[in-house]
Amino acid sequence: MIALLKPHAVPQEAEVAVVSPASTPQPERVERGLEALRALGYTPQSAEHILTRGPLYFAGTAAMRLRDLHHAFADDQVRAIFSTRGGYGANYLLDGLDLNLIAESAKPFMAYSDMTAMQLWLLDQIGLPVFHGPMLSADFSRPDGVHLSSLEAALSGRPYTVGTQEGLRPLHPGRARGTLYGGCLSILVALLGTPYEPQTEGKLLFIEDVSAKPYQIDRMLWQLREAGKLEARRGFWRDAELRLARRAPGVTRRGDFARLRELQGTDRHRPAQRARFAPERDIDLGRGGGVDSSRRSTAASVGAGGEAVRDAGIRG
Repeated sequence: MIALLKPHAVPQEAEVAVVSPASTPQPERVERGLEALRALGYTPQSAEHILTRGPLYFAGTAAMRLRDLHHAFADDQVRAIFSTRGGYGANYLLDGLDLNLIAESAKPFMAYSDMTAMQLWLLDQIGLPVFHGPMLSADFSRPDGVHLSSLEAALSGRPYTVGTQEGLRPLHPGRARGTLYGGCLSILVALLGTPYEPQTEGKLLFIEDVSAKPYQIDRMLWQLREAGKLEARRGFWRDAELRLARRAPGVTRRGDFARLRELQGTDRHRPAQRARFAPERDIDLGRGGGVDSSRRSTAASVGAGGEAVRDAGIRG
């Protein structure tokens, strides 16, 4: 396993960059997001093409978006990078990423959704931890759209724990510890058979997605299983944002969970969890973590170390 990079802690007065590596965001939402970052004490710097429209559904050409992203990583004054939104298009940046440049600066890159492909590629190739966290248009633009305690913990390197009060509930009892890994389910599946295929083996797998129908979730999980991506994982977290567009008649939420358990197997040492992690709650993937649903109080720890990752985190 490649050694994990350790980005510097990000103080709240730090300068941060804002980029649009995928689709074009709504300008008014971005402005509200920028105001929210300023209210927290950050100094946001907008990339040149964050509001560019086109070609098609992209925030500029792949070359434009790569240039903005590389500039943000290369700028020594920038301590962290935030995305405006997901959508579609980050996959076109994969073969153009300057891995050496990004590894040298090793900054937190805050995103989720369509950015899953880019975040996992950076984790697998250079060991840059994934900061699965809030984006400007989708989260910072909304009142109470960001879970500040987990965001601050992620950017400072402090471990944190969630439990039943956060909505975490087990599908199968057991304990698991390992490296957190994953992201948007549809992106994980889209990467299968490509040079950027996710490396889920031996990991504590985390998934999220939105507006998917039950059979689509079933199909994607089946594809991951048949590709061997669920065989050697140490655990399974399902995000609350794995929201369904609608259920088929007679399909209950309990039935959804039972199907997840059926697809992922029933080994007691590979517990499945449903965690109430909305995108505004930050989850550090690539760092150590654990799930314990063997006791009356179910809990999941993030950034807590473990045998898969030692001394991983953020240096102050």
